Order: sequence, then structure tokens, then C-alpha cells
Amino acid sequence: MGPPLKLFKNQKYLELKQECIKDGILFCDPTFLPENDSLFYNRLLPGKVVWKRPQDICDDPRLIVGNISNHQLIQGRLGHKPMVSAFSCLAVQESHWTKTIPNHKEQEWDPRKVDKYAGIFRFRFWHFGEWTEVVIDDLLPTINGDLVFSFSTSMNEFWNALLEKAYAKLLGCYEALDGLTTTDIIVDFTGTLAETVDMQKGRYTELVEEKYKLFKELYKTFTKGGLICCSIESPSQEEQEVETDWGLLKGHTYTMTDIRKIRLGERLVEVFSTEKLYMIRLRNPLGRQEWSGPWSEISEEWQQLTAADRKNLELVMSDDGEFWMSLEDFCRNFHELHVCRNVNNPIFGHKELESVVGCWTVDDDPLMNRSGGCYNNRDTFLQNPQYIFTVPEDGHKVIMSLQQKDMRTYRRMGRPDNYIIGFELFKVEMNRKFRLHHLYIQERAGTSTYIDTRTVFLSKYLKKGNYVLVPTMFQHGRTSEFLLRIFSEVPVQLRELTLDMPKMSCWNLARGYPKVVTQITVHSAEGLEKKYANETVNPYLVIKCGKDEVRSPVQKNTVHAIFDTQAIFYRRTTDIPIIVQVWNSRKFCDQFLGQVTLDADPSDCRDLKSLYLRKKGGPTAKIKQGHLSLKVISSDDLTEL
Repeated sequence: MGPPLKLFKNQKYLELKQECIKDGILFCDPTFLPENDSLFYNRLLPGKVVWKRPQDICDDPRLIVGNISNHQLIQGRLGHKPMVSAFSCLAVQESHWTKTIPNHKEQEWDPRKVDKYAGIFRFRFWHFGEWTEVVIDDLLPTINGDLVFSFSTSMNEFWNALLEKAYAKLLGCYEALDGLTTTDIIVDFTGTLAETVDMQKGRYTELVEEKYKLFKELYKTFTKGGLICCSIESPSQEEQEVETDWGLLKGHTYTMTDIRKIRLGERLVEVFSTEKLYMIRLRNPLGRQEWSGPWSEISEEWQQLTAADRKNLELVMSDDGEFWMSLEDFCRNFHELHVCRNVNNPIFGHKELESVVGCWTVDDDPLMNRSGGCYNNRDTFLQNPQYIFTVPEDGHKVIMSLQQKDMRTYRRMGRPDNYIIGFELFKVEMNRKFRLHHLYIQERAGTSTYIDTRTVFLSKYLKKGNYVLVPTMFQHGRTSEFLLRIFSEVPVQLRELTLDMPKMSCWNLARGYPKVVTQITVHSAEGLEKKYANETVNPYLVIKCGKDEVRSPVQKNTVHAIFDTQAIFYRRTTDIPIIVQVWNSRKFCDQFLGQVTLDADPSDCRDLKSLYLRKKGGPTAKIKQGHLSLKVISSDDLTEL
């Protein structure tokens, strides 16, 4: 069973189609009329626009002619280049375009059943976290008989023109498509999660290990149904579409249509002086200006391959505008890579994607206000919504994406398209359950760019632990909705922090409501005990407060361990001490290495301190070998930390 479907304007495709067929008429959409308001916000198109149905534009019109990916697409007189790139990308993966164009065979023109054609179509978009079905009629804007916006080189094919119209309806009008990026559109077509990779910043031509790591990631993304496109930086408007020395176009988006790691046979190993080829196939959506370097159509590399070799290696080009290139040349020539991951399906029983819809809101009560502005607004920043997630293992890539609600539909009312948005990421205590109020010990683990685009993202390899993500607008005191999505190959359990402190309850009243909150960060354990020279010491921490405890990851084979482990405790009284124990992880029975006992009174110094380890038995127990570096902060204001 698929995700729930929202009907845009509450229009029901099958009911409307049956009504039209019954009445013998062609559908004319009352919610998106063939007039200027459907084209632009507040301006007129020079020249006379005539809205025509496909059968009035050509003979034998079709939704799709042959293979959807086999024809080049033209942006048209007023079309949008990112739209053409997104169409080309969409056509690569059948699993995506058949979702965007549902039941395409049922919607297809059938010359044998003219009486069953009603001039009505439906398309589906992933719109701010919901799959939304948009119904349109088939009236398309033309000037002098030519389509004004995108069209196919197969002149009787109309899927892209109709899809573009449905998308324009969803966003308010055709002009609303201006300013959208290729990745914005792909995400709306597919529900994928987009990440932009700076190829120069990644130094993939210099760092061999990083280059093959990138290939592995691209291969995994593509084979899982992801969509990938790339472009070459254009320093100025004058250089847009200017050809490079190798035949590629600056400022132009190319679509990845295949990616392969190929093991070569003995003869070809001698020819190419390598055992493996790392190859990428790209397509120019406009079907011209192909790559002219190694592995281009007439290059000497192809001359070394027999027809049987090409078939065995599966190095084929099915479309005009397609070409192969090596991973090395790919990294050397392209500057920006857009990776759109297919994240809609659970993998191996767990979700790769966590998502939540939230809102920046304004309230006179500071504890209820949820619009605190960016990190520069230190007094109000933590009033923003806060979300916590857990990375269960070291070294996993986590992609965080923050999307604001698209305001294009309100442009006629004078509202801006986008606010400046961004987010901050903090590594926090391993047992945090309540909102952050001050940033005393938390590590600032990352920050997104702050920009007035629809979506900002951050991609990082994170260590094991808890992280709080704070989505913000640049300015405080504004309201808007947002969609937060987090992708990881391990489950991260995203949830919102809504409470400021423990709730008052009968259980709390019986046991005693907390009066003190204490944060502790154990930075390191140094000079730990070794019984003999070649003994392996694998230390870890156990931080206890009453019945609550936090355990750190194990550090391997060291007597000088860096932990940076954080914990927070809500205590009924300072008579309940905090105990930090150091243990040696062993195969059969762990070894106690020492502990520190802390009163952690609110009046105590908050600076970093170094304390000797002691045996069990309290702060006056006998000293053992080694010491801890730690910082403790306590407060009798439960909302201070």
C-alpha cells in the first residue's frame, strides 16, 4: 500500500473524466483557466497566446512516444532550463516517472477510442512531504502554433508539456517555475533527498581514496533508484553555454544515465594498463555538444574494443546526446554534482529517512516562543524548535535537509518567495531528554549555509552519540512552516524536544521533585593503570547519579583516552553524588580502574578540572593511578542548562 494521496483542489480525476465522457465534452479546468493569470503574476506576454489542445497542434498526439527517455527535450520560447534537466533526469528511472505519471497507459490517447478521450490528465508530486495529485486539462499555451514552454523533439509527444502545466498549477502559475533549481524540481517530482557535492572542495582528482569513495557512493545511489546530475561552473552570464576545450557546456546540467565498474579480461588489461574501468555515462538533455575527450564517440579507446567487447562490457549508448567518460575525467571536468537519493522505501526493515513537519511560531511567553533567529541572536537562538537524534555507531554519513514551505502561491499578495533559513547541529549529552537552554559544554558539530533558497542541507560523517538540530530563520520573530528530513543508513530516531524540564507528577511528588540540574563532560582519562607492559587497556566510562547512568563508547588499546562524553542529571538534592568510573573492557570480566565522586554543588567552580582516580568508597578513598579531566556545571534553575 502506497503513501496517502492528497487531491489538489479536491479534484477527483476518475469522476471528472467519467462526467466528461458521459456528457461528450472535453474537460476545461475551472481552477486553472486558459488565461494570462495562469501564465504570469502581474504581466502580459508580448504576442498573442492561443491555448490549444494537442490534437489541434499535430496529428496523432501521444502522451509518450516509444521509450520516454529516447527523445531530446526543448525548453521553448519561455521555458525553464532547469525544468528540461529535471525531465531528463526523471526519465532515467522508470520507478520514478511511472509514479509521477500514474497509469500512463490509461491516460494515453487511443485513436481507436476517440469517444473515451476527455482531455483530462493527472500527475503526482511530492509537495512539502505529501504526495499530491494534480488534475489538468490538455489546453497548452502556444504562439503561432508553437508551444511556448517545453516540448519534445518528437513533435507528437506531450508528456513533458502536460507535466510542466500540472506543476505550474500546483505552484500557482508558469512564472512560479522561475528561480527553481533542477534539484528542487527533481525532489518535487520524486520525493528524493537532494545533496549537492562540491567537486573541487572534495579534491577528488588529487585524493585517490576519496575519488573511489565517491564512485562507490554514486554507484549505490544510482542502483537504488537515485537520480544524479552534474554541471560545470559558469563564472559569468556571458560564459553560460560556452563550450569547453572538451566539448562540454558551461552552466549546463548533464544527467547520469549509467555507472559501471568493469573488470577487464587479459587482452584488455594489456590495452588499457589497468584491471578495472570506472565508467560514467551522461546525457545532454538538449542532445548536442557531447564530450570529445577519451571514451567519446570517435575516440581511440572505442577503436580498441571489438563489437563483442562492447557487448560484454555493456558499454552502450542508447540515445543521441549520451556519452561515456572515465571517473577520472568526470572528476576533472565537472564542478558540481547533485545527488538525489531514493529514500521512500524501508531497507532491511528500518527506515533510512526520518522526517518531521514543524513551525517557527511567535509567542509573548519566551518559553513558548519558537522563532529565535539564527545563531548570532544568542539571547533568543535556543527559543527555536529543537530536534534530537541518535547516531548508534561511529563513521556513518548523515544528510540533514531543511525545507521551508514554498511561498510562491502567495507572491500575488506581495510576500517574498523564500526566507533566509539554516540550521545548527550540536553534540549533546547521551541522556538528554529536555530542551537546550544554554550552550555551556555542547560541541557545535556543524552548521548549514544560511541562504534564501527553498532547501538547505548539511552532509557529515558523525561520531556515535546524541545530536540536537536547531532549524532557524536568519531573523527572529517570523512565522513559517518547515520540513526537516534526516537520511542515514542506520536508524537515528528523530524526535522533537518539547519539554523544558521534568514534568510535575505524582511519582515526582512522592520521590521528591528535582531541585538541581547538573551537566558533566568528561574530556579524557590519562595515565591509566597497566599491570604489565604488554597489557591491552580498552577503557570506557560509566557516569552514575542514583539509579541513572550513562556509558561511553570503548576506546581501544590506550591508557590516554579521549572521551568527550557528556551527561545531564536532574537531582532531588546534592546529597546524591555523581560518580564517574573508568573500566577496562575485557573478554570475560571487565576491570575497575578507578572513579571520581562529585558533589556537583551549584556553587562549585565551572572550569575544567583534573582529578585523581580513587578506589571505590567516596571522595576520600585511596588514590589509584590515573586522572580524569572534566567539567561540571550545576544549577538550581532547571531551565538554565
